[in-house]
Amino acid sequence: MRKFLQRLLSNWIIRMSNKYSSRPNRRRIHGALNKLFKTIVKTPGKRGPILDITAADRFIILSDQHKGARDFADDFTLAEENYLKALEHYAVNNFHYINLGDSEELWKNLMESVIRHNKKTFEAEKIFINKGMFTKIFGNHDLYWDNDPLAGFNLNRIYGKKIPIYEGAILRMPIGAQFLDIFLTHGHQGDLQSDGNWFSKWFVSTVWAPLQAYLRINPNTPAYDNQLKTAHNIMMYSWVVSQTNKVLITGHTHQAVFASLTHLERIYLKLQQAKRDNNQEAIAALNAELVKQTRAGDKPPRFRKYKPNYFNSGCCCFNDGDITGIEIENGLIRLIKWSCHKTGYSERIVLEEMKLEQLVETVLPKR
Repeated sequence: MRKFLQRLLSNWIIRMSNKYSSRPNRRRIHGALNKLFKTIVKTPGKRGPILDITAADRFIILSDQHKGARDFADDFTLAEENYLKALEHYAVNNFHYINLGDSEELWKNLMESVIRHNKKTFEAEKIFINKGMFTKIFGNHDLYWDNDPLAGFNLNRIYGKKIPIYEGAILRMPIGAQFLDIFLTHGHQGDLQSDGNWFSKWFVSTVWAPLQAYLRINPNTPAYDNQLKTAHNIMMYSWVVSQTNKVLITGHTHQAVFASLTHLERIYLKLQQAKRDNNQEAIAALNAELVKQTRAGDKPPRFRKYKPNYFNSGCCCFNDGDITGIEIENGLIRLIKWSCHKTGYSERIVLEEMKLEQLVETVLPKR
């Protein structure tokens, strides 16, 4: 019966989950981002720190693990191995780890259960804490860290100390007489399905989690990650593109975005360029890729000139076990994926890469 219902309902559930799990409001999003950024600048440390950085500094930004109870409603189960291997790599190579929220799935699970089933991942995160290279930001599914009086007690149980939990952070990089601000936050602000919505929390914990556990369905598919940008990501972009000296990095949507474009959008742009160059080999290869990524009748997007101000780290709970994140290292910013190789080991793959200098040339005003 379970397998029959899986075949019958899986595609429909995933479609509905992607369609109705987010209800962003442009005015609320812009207002919340403005307020948070100004608060951090005015009183650093209250809602988030300002970290002064140089091109030599190294950061890894991961989000949306949704660590649970290792039952069939736990989206993180298959990704745990890649996550642990990734943290081992970044710890050895002295990266500062920024956890961008929804690390713990506290809509579906009790804190006690999450602590009991995630000891390995908490120990791996503790290495960064002991080196003073860990910044933890809360999201909507782990809002507990910001508003529960027992949060400090449980942080001490998990990490051996009460660490600060922030709503956002700013990486500030001097560029000549100016500076570039890389603004980081989870990104749920202004999403009416996530931002303080008690009904969404009740529905996920009472209805969706038991249904997911029974059907054993994880809606976080790589195919979803390869679609055109979600409405929420578009609104995040519309905020940062109206700013000066700023780059925005969020999570929340589970859809990786690099320099304001998704993987599918990049394929369309590469195809346009290949046609201009009359590169028949590239045209054939890109059209073949589009056949895999799109459905019959899908139309290409109308591209305006996107500025590369917006990035999204994707998630650490894809249903094939892969995780994605954003690296900043040696003057470069990258979208990376950790994937279990066919031989069984976790492999780091660079999906996209650009120099921070290119960002600076686009983001900072001409003088």
